[in-house]
Amino acid sequence: MSVVYLSLFALQTDEELAMHTLFHGKHALNNAVHAAAQQSDQVKLAGGIHAIDETKARNAALQYLQTNLRLNGMNDPLPNTFLRSRVVVELFKIVNDNEVFPYTYLDAGYGYSVTLDRPGVIMFIRLEFPRTYTVLQPITWTIKSSAEMVF
Repeated sequence: MSVVYLSLFALQTDEELAMHTLFHGKHALNNAVHAAAQQSDQVKLAGGIHAIDETKARNAALQYLQTNLRLNGMNDPLPNTFLRSRVVVELFKIVNDNEVFPYTYLDAGYGYSVTLDRPGVIMFIRLEFPRTYTVLQPITWTIKSSAEMVF
């Protein structure tokens, strides 16, 4: 009976940690895309056009993601942190002023769609859960998020 109890305890612990990890990853990604979407192209803005500076946006997104998930510059976890494997950026797309708005992005492979009313950023990351026990099968999520520029 003790073995069954300990197995159930390990399963519950890993499930709760997995959900916490997923929510933490989602919040980190939401912050990253929001920061990226706010990187205005100052030259175009001077001409009255709202657009995103693509270089600044990519740098801001990666900086926020790395800071919030405690990753190094290669998106590998820092020593003595919870995550154990690299966070992979599956998609980083900037929908800029050259598109017709509202713009609908559809990715059938990931089952994701979003409609943007102004320039914005769409980003997907792959995050792997570092199991505490081996009761759960390995879990890997593709977390998706998007944000629009705020005028």
